[in-house]
Amino acid sequence: MAWTTPRLDPDRSRRRLQLLAELAGARAVRQQERPQRVRREQLRQLIAIRRRVTG
Repeated sequence: MAWTTPRLDPDRSRRRLQLLAELAGARAVRQQERPQRVRREQLRQLIAIRRRVTG
């Protein structure tokens, strides 16, 4: 028995491709923001440590 994939209607295919493109774009933006987030967290930790030491 051969496996066959059902043909999607063109509108559904177009919407699916558009959604995948938007998700890829959002992922790219998140990856660019990640270094800033890491830097921000490290700075918060350093400030907290400094407060504990001097306080």
